[in-house]
This record gives sequence, structure tokens and C-alpha cells, in this order.
Amino acid sequence: MTKAGITMVRAGTPAPVARLPRRRGIELALIVLAVFLSVYGYCDVGLAKNGTVPPGAAGYGAGLGVLALLAHLAVRLRAPYADPLLLPIGVLLNGLGLVLIYRLDLETPDDRAAPTQLMWSTLGVALFIVVVLLLRDHRVLQRYSYVCVAAALVLLTLPILFPAVNGARIWIRIAGFSIQPGEFAKVLLAVFFAAYLAANRNALAYAGRRVGRFTRMQLPTGRVLGPIVAVWLVSVGVLILERDLGTSLLFFGLFVVLLYVATGRTGWITVGLLLAALGAVAVGWLEPHVHGRVEDWLHPIASIEAGEGPNQLAQSLFAFAAGGILGTGLGLGHSILIGFAAKSDFILATAGEELGLAGLGAIFLLYALLVERGYRAGLALRDPFGRLLAVGLASIVALQVFVIAGGVTGLIPLTGMAMPFLAQGGSSVVTNWAIVALLIRVSDSARGQYDGQVAP
Repeated sequence: MTKAGITMVRAGTPAPVARLPRRRGIELALIVLAVFLSVYGYCDVGLAKNGTVPPGAAGYGAGLGVLALLAHLAVRLRAPYADPLLLPIGVLLNGLGLVLIYRLDLETPDDRAAPTQLMWSTLGVALFIVVVLLLRDHRVLQRYSYVCVAAALVLLTLPILFPAVNGARIWIRIAGFSIQPGEFAKVLLAVFFAAYLAANRNALAYAGRRVGRFTRMQLPTGRVLGPIVAVWLVSVGVLILERDLGTSLLFFGLFVVLLYVATGRTGWITVGLLLAALGAVAVGWLEPHVHGRVEDWLHPIASIEAGEGPNQLAQSLFAFAAGGILGTGLGLGHSILIGFAAKSDFILATAGEELGLAGLGAIFLLYALLVERGYRAGLALRDPFGRLLAVGLASIVALQVFVIAGGVTGLIPLTGMAMPFLAQGGSSVVTNWAIVALLIRVSDSARGQYDGQVAP
């Protein structure tokens, strides 16, 4: 009953139950917007290059729309409380990547990558749907942590048996078919690291002897320090044998981030940075392929001064400079001059030149929002494994974007990795959809655990 505008509740009456909004309608509206922006970009490229709408625009829009709708239906059915931003961000980034690859295909008629990328995107969305439908509880993955690390190590070492491609041994090529096993290994490693650290976080937080009588610095015990040293040695070993700087940085950085989150000790970050710096400096001087990339980073216009013309990094920097604030417009840039890696390693240069600083900033904001929503889901979970898994998966995206963007802008040496969702690469786009699917599952658990509880 009410009295003087105040609601009165009788004694013994149970408190009202709080029902959380599922927000699937918001997700669907954002997916429609993401598909529309992707189709608009596709048409804009055709109008800029040929003066007409591309003949395949309707098919492209229908294909992307059907894939996005199927993914949405899977989320609506099995993950009703999932974060409504994760799937639309994935659709928009994947759609924009297809637009950029199609734009570059117009400069290379004999080497069209957009149809193949669309096929891989379809496989990625199919994997997304399978994960969302079949994986009902993310904690099931904790039981298979050692299977995951064994499979990851096998995948990381397999490319050693195959010839190097562009100076690095990161590909498996058989009968014209190629995959990059390291892309799948990073997800498996995230599962293992999350399970290991969740089970041993108390022991890892324990500190050993103090260094000096008058200092507060403490060294961890040998048993605690062993795992991080082992991971460091494996990452450096991968770098030496495969000449793959990007995978090594991602591999080691992921472990250090999760170690800090699990223990809350900033000292682990210091130790991790020191070990990473020592390994990078040593290999940078001893390994010719990595040393060459360091030299290009230190002197990006040295080849121009020597009369040999601009190298890839110099062309990338020229593309960013030509883009300015608003860009030249889709289809009106010249980033194809970068060469064979324009559709993969350096696709961000095309975005920077044709969309400008404003468009590039919007892309980075999408990645930042994807990472933030992953962290948010992890922090909301009660179980340590799920929390570390969400942080690890989001950190994979964050580390990869930083390493790639830093390389093509001259902030750090080039690594040869693929920009998530944007760059050409089947293994990469399939893996990124798997990451989004796992984040969907974790976010659904994070919000679903509070549904139906008694309101305070």
C-alpha cells in the first residue's frame, strides 16, 4: 500500500526480484549499423575508382548480413546476457577489413584476396556459432589446460619444419594451402595460463628473500620464478628458430599480464620487462633477419638516401603523412606502393591514408572498446579462471594491435603480425572470431550470475 507518496511493504513480504535486461535488441540494431557502414564503404570504393557502384555490392551486403544475423541468433539463443557490443564490433571490423582488402585488390587484378578473405570470415563466424552453442560454461576449459598447452607447443614448433616465407618460419604450406599455427596457439596458451595462474596464484604471490639489508625489494623463490623463466626461454627460442618477433612478444607479454593480474604484484611487470628487453636486445644483434628490421626501424629512409628507393616502412610513413586529418578518401590513396605486404602487415597504412587520422582514431577506439568490454566481463566474474581467461583474451587483442600499429608507424620494429579482423589472413580472422565467441560466453556468465537475485 502507499501513504503520502511512499510505498509501504508489509513485513514478511519477499523483496522484489531484480531482472537484468538482456539487451539483444540493442545488439541487433548495432549489427544492422555495422553491416550498413561496411556496405557503404564497399560502394564508396567502387564509386571512387570506377564511378559506379560495384556489381557485387548487393551480394556482399547480403552475405555479411546473413553471417551477422546467424551469429546474433546464436547469441540470443545461448548467451542472452552477453555484452551487446562485442558481436557488432567484430562485424564492423571484419566488414571494414573486407572493404580495405577489396580496395587493394583493384590495384592487383591478378591477385584478388577479398573472396578468399570472405570465405575465411565465413569459417570464422561458423566457429563463433559452434563455440557459443556448444560451450555452455567457460569453466569446462579449465579441465583441459594441459592438453591446450601441449597442442599450443606443437603448433608453435611445426613451422620450423617448413621453409621460411619472407624471412620468417611462421607458415605451414601444403599443396597451395597455408595456415599460421601461431594464431591458434595464442588462444590455447591463454586458456593454459589462466588455468595455471588461477590454481597457483597464492604461491606465485609469495616472495622469497630480501635483496640487501636496507632495501624492501624481495626476490621470488626458485619454484615461483621457474615458470616465468621457462616461458621467457620458450619465447626467445621461438624468436630464434622461427625469426618471429611478433609471436614472441605476444607470447611472453600475455603471460606477464596474466601473472600481474593473478598476483597483484607490480614486481612481476618489472621482471617481465627486463627479461623481454634482454632477449630482444640479444636476438636483435645476433639474428640477421631481426637485426635488419631493427636497422630499418632506426633508419627508415636509409634506402632512399642510398638511392635504392623507399622501403616498406618508409612507404608506410609516407601513406600516413598523405592521409592527414580526414584522409584522401576510400580508393584514392597510393598505399599499394608498399608492395606485397600492403594487404597484410601494412593494411593499417591504407586505413591511415584513405581515412585519415580521424578514421584511424575511430578504428583504434573500436579495438579499445572491444578490449575494455573483455576486461569488464572478467572483473565481474567470481571465479578466478574466468576472470583471467577474459583478461587474457582481451590482452591478446590489445597486445597485437599495439605491436602491429607500433611497427607500421615506426614506434617499434616491425613484427610481421596481422591486424585483428582487418588484415588478410585466414588463420587470423578465424582465431579472432573464436576470441570474440569466448568473450561472449564469459560476459554472459558474468551478467547471468546476477540475474534473478533479490534486489538490495
